[in-house]
Amino acid sequence: MKSILLTISILALLSGSRADDRPNILLVMADDQGWGDAGFMGHPFVQTPGMDEMAGNSVVFERFYASAPVCSPTRASVMTGRHPFRTNVPNHGHYMRPNEVTIAEVLRESGYVTGHFGKWHIGSVQPDSPTNPGGAGFDEWFSALNFFDVDPYLSRSGNYENPKGQGSVISMDATIEFLEKHKDGDKPMFTVTWFPAPHGPFAEVPVDFRGEDELYASEKSKGYFLEITLIDQQIARLRASLRDMGIEDNTILWYTSDNGGLVEASSGGRKKKGSIYEGGLRVLSIVEWPAKLKPARISLPSSSSDIYPTLVSIAGAVVSHQPQLDGVDLSPALIGREQEHPPMGFWHDHTGGQSTHSDRIIKALMEAQQAGQPTPHPERILKNVKEFPTFDRGDYKGHAAWNDWPWKLHRIQKGDEVRVELYNLELDPMEATDLAGSEKGRATEMLKELEEWQSSVYDSWEGKDYTN
Repeated sequence: MKSILLTISILALLSGSRADDRPNILLVMADDQGWGDAGFMGHPFVQTPGMDEMAGNSVVFERFYASAPVCSPTRASVMTGRHPFRTNVPNHGHYMRPNEVTIAEVLRESGYVTGHFGKWHIGSVQPDSPTNPGGAGFDEWFSALNFFDVDPYLSRSGNYENPKGQGSVISMDATIEFLEKHKDGDKPMFTVTWFPAPHGPFAEVPVDFRGEDELYASEKSKGYFLEITLIDQQIARLRASLRDMGIEDNTILWYTSDNGGLVEASSGGRKKKGSIYEGGLRVLSIVEWPAKLKPARISLPSSSSDIYPTLVSIAGAVVSHQPQLDGVDLSPALIGREQEHPPMGFWHDHTGGQSTHSDRIIKALMEAQQAGQPTPHPERILKNVKEFPTFDRGDYKGHAAWNDWPWKLHRIQKGDEVRVELYNLELDPMEATDLAGSEKGRATEMLKELEEWQSSVYDSWEGKDYTN
């Protein structure tokens, strides 16, 4: 078991150092909601009254980035504070190595009770796999391999079930049930709720939805926006439940999304999900903690990799053997202090994704479990997490970027060809005017920094963090 030491941070000092004074921490994440796809971010028609109310009582990050433009890698960054390549998750469907130190492990060992509910997609949900949520530090879990919709197949701590209803509602039901169960205990609570919406094929609709003519009927992306309104209802349910339980004051609720949205017009920049350009990376990020945080909007560039070190700081915990982090502690910014963020690296299209048909796989697992038969998917217990590939330095294939605000440099490698682009995001948020030719000195220096970072990412992917 990984050893955790307790320490006192800025926010721990403010909230008290005793375990029972530490806040409950709830991480909630949408699957594909874009930066501008909420009313409080200025969307012209999508109805998100729950998020809007929460945002009015929260710290809102206006320049928050997912660590990757697709789902699994960003989830690995939230769990570890590291760029997902370091954790063996270069694209969707890959498994995070059990060697990684996760926020659930850190918080559990420092006295929290922990739960995961909803989409997992960084490992197995089989009971005998160290890559399942339990292996990553969760005491209780009700989880799916990938996105899911209506009447899903889920794994409850390794026992498979087929609950009836909408996936996002089922995920929130399980979250609230966990909170009700542990709210009067002697441990603070940590939950991760990863919605399956608004990911396609858009089978979910808002609760009490009356028909096609009532909401978004004329919109091209109707199903997408209906699912956003559904998860908005679940956010409102969660906040109301916290009030009913009397624990809302000292509970941190952090809401974000795993990558850019599916509608480019509201993505917050160029392109959308799947792209390293701004529209594929910028996401919503709202942090509510009524006892300690004043409502504010802050423009500090930050990312999903920052969630882990921020929560470690808030909980007053530190890992004794911490692998290299990419994220930083945002607690000064959260309490209104001036803070700068070091440059952020992004990297995608190095390795292809892997299909994960969640319902199909879990249904087969459930049928085998009920019949007392061996697992029909032994290959999904570990995948390649015990393999440690090696990489040639200088061969940084795919699309990478180095965000040193306000400058952002892109390195795009296809085969042996490398193209470099440079943008000033403050003056050119849509990344329309390439300045690599007119800012050659800056581009050269940023490219050097990016490639040094990419080399360190290769070091981690090769396993050097686990031996040093």
